Amino acid sequence: MATRAERYKAPQSAQERRAGESALSDFADYVQQQQALRKPPGAATNTAAPNAAVAAPNNEHAELDILDTLDLTDDRPKVRLKHLLLDDGETKDESVKQLQDIIVGRLEEGHGECLFDVGLEDNGDSQHLTEQEWDAAFARLRGILSKLKADSRMLMTKNVPDSAVDVGNELKRERGCVGKVLFRRQPEGIDDTIETRIAVVGNVDAGKSTLLGVLVKGALDDGRGKMRVNLFRHKHEVESGRTSSVGMEIMGFDTKGDVVVSGVPGRKLSWEEIGKRSAKVISFTDLAGHERYLRTTVFGLLSSEPNYCLLMVAANNGLIGMSKEHLGIALALNVPVLVVVTKIDICPPQILQQTLTQLTKILKSPGARKIPILIKSREDCINTATQFVSQRICPIFQVSNVTGESLDLVREFLNILPHHGKYDVDAPFEFHVNDTFSVPFVGTVVSGVVKSGVVHAGDSVLVGPDSLGQFTTTTIRSIERKRIPVPACSAGQSASFALRRVRRKDVRKGMVVLLAKSDANPNAPISQPKVFREFVAEVLILSHATTIRTKYQAMLHVGPISQTCSIIDIDRAYIRTGDRATVAFKFVQRPEFLAVGDRILFREGRTKGLGIVKAVGYDPTKPLNPDAAAKEMEKLEGNEDELVKPVVATV
Repeated sequence: MATRAERYKAPQSAQERRAGESALSDFADYVQQQQALRKPPGAATNTAAPNAAVAAPNNEHAELDILDTLDLTDDRPKVRLKHLLLDDGETKDESVKQLQDIIVGRLEEGHGECLFDVGLEDNGDSQHLTEQEWDAAFARLRGILSKLKADSRMLMTKNVPDSAVDVGNELKRERGCVGKVLFRRQPEGIDDTIETRIAVVGNVDAGKSTLLGVLVKGALDDGRGKMRVNLFRHKHEVESGRTSSVGMEIMGFDTKGDVVVSGVPGRKLSWEEIGKRSAKVISFTDLAGHERYLRTTVFGLLSSEPNYCLLMVAANNGLIGMSKEHLGIALALNVPVLVVVTKIDICPPQILQQTLTQLTKILKSPGARKIPILIKSREDCINTATQFVSQRICPIFQVSNVTGESLDLVREFLNILPHHGKYDVDAPFEFHVNDTFSVPFVGTVVSGVVKSGVVHAGDSVLVGPDSLGQFTTTTIRSIERKRIPVPACSAGQSASFALRRVRRKDVRKGMVVLLAKSDANPNAPISQPKVFREFVAEVLILSHATTIRTKYQAMLHVGPISQTCSIIDIDRAYIRTGDRATVAFKFVQRPEFLAVGDRILFREGRTKGLGIVKAVGYDPTKPLNPDAAAKEMEKLEGNEDELVKPVVATV
């Protein structure tokens, strides 16, 4: 048994701290893999012993995904792209058809957009295109794109005369004309629009709301908060200049890669106008930077299920305060991170250099294991965005919202940012409620993200659980995406549902919407899905001042669920910073809808922990630490004997 001095020992050494950071990175990767085992609602739920062996999926390395695009196999002879682009002989029609099939396949894989290298083969070999061959190849591509109802945007070229986006070829690596083109399909409706969600985090006064205002509206800031006012939702936010709620803003790109903005100076487009005119929409979640609103920020990070995280750092302050907390949470959630350093117009060069050095050091640390890349040119921007399939890469932009320096690089990067995230459209429908509204003449409206499956307007659904763990049956009156009515929505999309016969006070953040059994959906799950007050999770303690034992309470976040939880069992006597353990939790207020494989985050003051649900429900007759339970029983029995003795003596 550990002594009191051992349990309450001095702060960790640098070596122990580095080991703890490395443990975070490894555990985050483990959680990412285990999420693939998540059981959808209606499937057989795992209530077996938490230490039962589960077949882990094969280790996946995002860095190696790019190898899939290279022509490294010799299974069958492949026709070179140069032949398909320039073939003018008898096989011309066949070559055009083959090239069209390649482009269609890449567009499908990229959810409606893809990057195409003209002048390079799939394996990276140069095609040595002359200027005439370049024109002929591009003419053929334009003809194919018009058939596919798609547009192109030239991102950069090398050795191409009179090109507006030529980046030069000082190292003479590429011979002949070379270029990188973005193909994007014209959406038939809002359902075909590409959606990417980005959470914007950083310390207070880092310029998060200002940057979003500048990016979305297209104008520059005056240095006194002119642009951030557009994003504020409350009067006190306008007065203080600080975000205290989860703000939402969208930015649209058309098929040619241009930002969708109003042609009238000073006029801001509505969400409906942006949605209808865009082929790709970036949804920004503007989160609070002040320590007082950390709970709101954590809720926004988990509930919005972001594809990327944009970390804002003020050049004159560096990575301080809550920005380190936010970076740690983003790393724990395994969300790819891009960094924007703002206020470079008012920052002395030596201070800016100190900030960049500090950023690079933190990103390279064992806890982050990122490869920081300073984006200084258009070529850096496009190459990094192309390779951002690797979560290890972390681009760093240096911008000024007042002078507009490097803002065009940020816009170009967001335009070609690849789709990230895997969603199961074939699984049973599950929707997590992030926010609730009461709209005049419409009724109760809930907004959130579709976790899996597909739902249509008019479907019967279950909403819950309430304080008793019950679900209410209702009907979806209508569905909106980006404030545009749509007939249906599917996994990975954010949407709002208008519900019939439900009062706003009966719905809350953290509830789920599931398909109910009906004539249209006979295969839906049971009428009252199971909810749980207790569950078992595998956790990693990221930071805690002393030791954690049973009966310890903390605020626990599971997606949009935020509720106080109590620890009822641990697989050892106590746990502390850096420990990885199996822990049984119990919700204090009400039961919640959980599934095996859900990612959890709990915090209390400076204490932080990350985990994944291994089993729902908890059997007290099968404790996680049988030895400790047996000792506890012996102790209780000994106390009973002590109490009985005096009674016997008096008799």
